[in-house]
Amino acid sequence: MRIIGAGTREDHEYRELHTFWTVPNLITVLRFLAVPLFVWLVVRGDYLEATIVLAVLGSTDWVDGYIARRFDQISSVGKWLDPLADRLAMIVVAVTFFATGIAPLWLLLVLVIPDAILLIYAMVLFRGIPDLPVTYVGKIRTALLLAGTPLLLLHRALEPGHEWLQVLAYVLLVLGCVGHLAAWWGYMRAARLKHRTLRSALGDDVPEARAHE
Repeated sequence: MRIIGAGTREDHEYRELHTFWTVPNLITVLRFLAVPLFVWLVVRGDYLEATIVLAVLGSTDWVDGYIARRFDQISSVGKWLDPLADRLAMIVVAVTFFATGIAPLWLLLVLVIPDAILLIYAMVLFRGIPDLPVTYVGKIRTALLLAGTPLLLLHRALEPGHEWLQVLAYVLLVLGCVGHLAAWWGYMRAARLKHRTLRSALGDDVPEARAHE
């Protein structure tokens, strides 16, 4: 069974829906709305409950992608909403972990700084967020981070005597951070290439609004 790209129908010609109202998009919104519940549980010290919420958040990221591909519900909104919700949720999780002493500062910096640079770079080139396809490196990065963060929280819930959970969590998080940097560099190059292509196709005076197409 495929993990990445699960639900893909090889011989099917997908149509892109131009509506917000799809099941995957609703799942994405519900996933992000559950983030404040996660923060509240961590602040209260309810680490086991917070672990469960975080695990559910991570699994729904796979579920909405599966539904979109399996039931032909890929949408133009979902293409930018899903990765945006993932990135914002991961940043909130990292901030919460650092603020409560669960994770070190380097995890927060590695996740936030590259995203901030990419956002500024995109604003300079496109005056907005470019429509860049999600890469396999980006998907693997997200999967590693969504697996490592619940394990780190579970270690806090079950300590002492479960140090292997912390070791495994940090292995996954370090790999996820390496993947995050690799994905960031790939998106930076993709944004630059798209900008050059637009300028070559439409001339130097490219209407900025076209950058969103």
